[in-house]
Amino acid sequence: MSDIVNEAPDGPLLSVRELTVSFRTAQGASEVVKNLEFDVPRGGALGIVGESGSGKSMTSLAIMGLLPKGGSVSGSVRYDGSELLGMSEREMRKVRGDRIAMIFQDPLSSLNPYYKVGTQIAEAYLSHRSGVSRREARNVAIEAMERVHIRDATRRVDHYPHQFSGGMRQRIMIAMALSMEPDLIIADEPTTALDVTVQAQILDLLAEIRSDTGAGLILITHDLAVVSEVTDEIVVMREGRMVERGQVEQVFSDPQAEYTRRLLDAVPRIDDEIGVLRTTDITIPSDERNAR
Repeated sequence: MSDIVNEAPDGPLLSVRELTVSFRTAQGASEVVKNLEFDVPRGGALGIVGESGSGKSMTSLAIMGLLPKGGSVSGSVRYDGSELLGMSEREMRKVRGDRIAMIFQDPLSSLNPYYKVGTQIAEAYLSHRSGVSRREARNVAIEAMERVHIRDATRRVDHYPHQFSGGMRQRIMIAMALSMEPDLIIADEPTTALDVTVQAQILDLLAEIRSDTGAGLILITHDLAVVSEVTDEIVVMREGRMVERGQVEQVFSDPQAEYTRRLLDAVPRIDDEIGVLRTTDITIPSDERNAR
């Protein structure tokens, strides 16, 4: 397969059609994502929402060609007009990081504790840029850290991951993604382990980056409030299937799926009665379970 060429400059940046992800088990193939479809416009932001096990993270790994051993994928994932599914590992390495960057939910496990953060950002840059010196890559790392508002970046570039707070480590992961100037950023639960104040800062940062760079964004989360802050469109998943898709304002104001309504009902509000807990333990109607 040839390298990516821009075959459809006026089309969506990312187009996913009939995406199905399955794993081999002792009982046979088990589908964890089933016939998923969505588009991400150029410069647009899509939120993928669902409970744990709904298939949202597996969707991102399938797009990036990073499925665990035993996983298989079918359907179509077209990036900038070119099909990603079926690309060789060598071809996908040219896409990952350079064209599509991913921010994982646990920066402490994603960052190597034995290397300085600047070294790790620089190495990611060097892996995609031939003929670049280490000094140039170090300067790129400093600039990326400054873009995510890490103070005194020229000094802190030589610090180790354990010398940063959880929120700062997440900023470093975002800086690593930004160093390549990607067209699309996939953020998988980027605020899960953060307190509400730091979470708000990270969401503001993602919105700022999107505005400044024009990059598209896929935000994967279980938190509907997070989606409402950053994205334009939302896909709601349950048990590997999409049960609803639409503009954020429309879905929040007039959800069509019962599951979406129950998710929205479960979002805490300041006017809730103290001690009342709402749950999403519901049975999904068969027509919604088969929605595409």
